[in-house]
This record gives sequence, C-alpha cells and structure tokens, in this order.
Amino acid sequence: MHRRTFLLTSLLPALLASTAEATEIDQKQTFVLQRDGIKFAPWAGLPPGSGEMAKLYGDIDQPGPYLVLMKWNSGWFSAPHSYATDRIQMVMSGTWCVNSGADFTPDMAVPVPAGGYVKRTARTFHYDGVPHGIKEPVVIAIFGIGPVDIRLADPHLPAWRQV
Repeated sequence: MHRRTFLLTSLLPALLASTAEATEIDQKQTFVLQRDGIKFAPWAGLPPGSGEMAKLYGDIDQPGPYLVLMKWNSGWFSAPHSYATDRIQMVMSGTWCVNSGADFTPDMAVPVPAGGYVKRTARTFHYDGVPHGIKEPVVIAIFGIGPVDIRLADPHLPAWRQV
C-alpha cells in the first residue's frame, strides 16, 4: 500500500467522525426571508396602481444603507429625477426600461431584462418604468444610502407618469 493511500484510509474515519452535526439556523446570525414571506406595500406618494415596495434592509428615509424591492406596474414611468447618492439596481423579474437625462422620452428607454444591472450616478437625471401593455409587474432590487434625497428635473410636472 502506498503511503498516501495508507494515510487517507487511516485518517478518513477520524475526519468523518469529527464533522459537526447540522443545527437549526440562528436568525440573529443569518436572517432568511423566503420569497413568499416578502410583503409589498403601496409606497407613500405613488399614484394608486403604479407600484409597491418591500423593505428588506434599512430604510430609504433613514441614514445608512438600504435594500428594497420595487414592483412596477405596466404603464407607469418615473419623471426625470436624481438622487444625492449612487443607487445600484438589479432587475429581478420582467423587463424594466431606463434612460438618462432631464428630457422625458420613454419611447427611447433601454429595456433591461431580468438579471440586468443598472447603476445610477449621484445627481444625474434619469427615469425608468414599464411600458403600457406588459402583463406582469417588473421587480427591481434597489440598494442605496439613505435618506433618499430625490430631486425632480422639473418639479412643476408629476413625479410619476402614465404612458
């Protein structure tokens, strides 16, 4: 018997005997929220039927990092706006349409399908949404630093627009 084979066969039972038993997860150390436990609620200030939000971590209105899921319904776009800090977004389901600039031209928005990534640079105008006729809501994961300080390119026009 080769020395390496002897070492492996003699050590294997000891290694297997020393493995830890599986224990229940400690929610204080590793918090798990399954998909069916995520609760969406209307976001204050959004027009009825335009979208909902699920807060997963932190709070968009408080200092510090946050992670939210935003559910966009068909036919709604945000108006051109900017934020004080960068925002990181990932399309979780559906196809979200995005564009930059202060001019609102939703027909020029770029489609970003599920799995796509979007980074918004602080204090640059942009807008986004879901064109009319899409059957399922689009879900976006958004990470940023609060409190959110949103500024509209034209505060005299509605912040949310039906398209």
